[in-house]
Amino acid sequence: MRLSYSKWKPNESTTAEDRLRQLVGLFSQLLLTTSGDVDETLEWMRYLGEQYNIFGPDMTLDMFVDQLKELGLVTEDENALLKPTNKAIQNIRRDALLEMFRSLRKSPNGAHDTPHTGQGIERTQNTKNYTFGDQATDIDFTQTFLNAQKRALRDTTNSPSYEAERNRRGQASPTMRGGGRGDDENSVNPTAPPPSPLLLSEEGEFVLQEDDIEIYETEHLTSCATVLMIDISHSMILYGEDRITPAKKVALALSELIKTKFPKDQLYVVTFGDEAKLITVSELPFLEVGPFHTNTRAGLRLARQLLKRSGNVNKQVFMVTDGKPSAMFEDNGRLYKNSFGLDPKIVNKTLDEALACRREKITISTFMVARDPYLIGFVEELTKSNKGRAYYSGLNDLGQFVFVDYVRNRKKKYPGTRD
Repeated sequence: MRLSYSKWKPNESTTAEDRLRQLVGLFSQLLLTTSGDVDETLEWMRYLGEQYNIFGPDMTLDMFVDQLKELGLVTEDENALLKPTNKAIQNIRRDALLEMFRSLRKSPNGAHDTPHTGQGIERTQNTKNYTFGDQATDIDFTQTFLNAQKRALRDTTNSPSYEAERNRRGQASPTMRGGGRGDDENSVNPTAPPPSPLLLSEEGEFVLQEDDIEIYETEHLTSCATVLMIDISHSMILYGEDRITPAKKVALALSELIKTKFPKDQLYVVTFGDEAKLITVSELPFLEVGPFHTNTRAGLRLARQLLKRSGNVNKQVFMVTDGKPSAMFEDNGRLYKNSFGLDPKIVNKTLDEALACRREKITISTFMVARDPYLIGFVEELTKSNKGRAYYSGLNDLGQFVFVDYVRNRKKKYPGTRD
């Protein structure tokens, strides 16, 4: 029997469990790309197995399908077709969130900083005077004791007894200024320092006043209602570039972040093509583009209605799009479409919606995943009307931009704190 050995690579998995975990991760990625079609996903894995030998005698494709069933990731319906389970959808959300966090760790320090501070959970290096309601856990004890000492020094030096003691030392007789031990209890050494201010009362208790207390400032994190608008027009898969899958991945990751870290927040997902539609998070993996135009106005109107009903003070819209608005509903309900250039009729009505959002204190952040000049021109006008923000984001950076902006927008200035 002949044995052959390859070079050991520490970063590559060598156990069956690690190999299965990697295959399940690949399955989840492809399942999102195929909009939840398990059969198509397995066909892609079969192709990858032929091209890159991802399967072997210890784990064939059929064996992998059996493992998926045992793990509860796929199940057969009444027609014997494989369908993803809720657990598979949860895995996709979790993997998307982990991928977003990995990209955030690689981002440069200081991106999207905010100067606003207030009452919250994340401590800063700045301090402020104590005000009623501040938490005792945020006290800066070093600065507080220093403040108490300074205050005691001021009180002592301004007291009549302190002045009398200094005068008595200054009027001491020469015989009392001798160098001996000085048996006279009234003898005074004029070279000795003046009496030190004490932080103790006459009863021997430590004296601390409210004005002495210094508090660490903290970033104030509030609840927030967010609408994530996803463009599902046909251009999101045109020109050989899949733009819808990164958008779905960001939406899934954002929903997982809110569910696990900010449970008081509200997230709505709105798709817009010829019309706008509210979808659930569970529908996201199965989202597909269609032969639609881009009705941005309908998307913004639905987002504004949802945020108004949410009753939340902090409201925002994240819009992911790759094209200019090219459709709108007229007053009679007919869909008006024009794909050529920037139609003033469509653009003006869309900007009216952006202005209405501004009046209701809804900030629109637009994430452009294409560099179409018509799109850039429209987004500039939209941002100016709403006083919002606009970013050009590559597909690989989309999650990083959305996540950083989301966390930043949750921080607001707490009334009564100093700048």
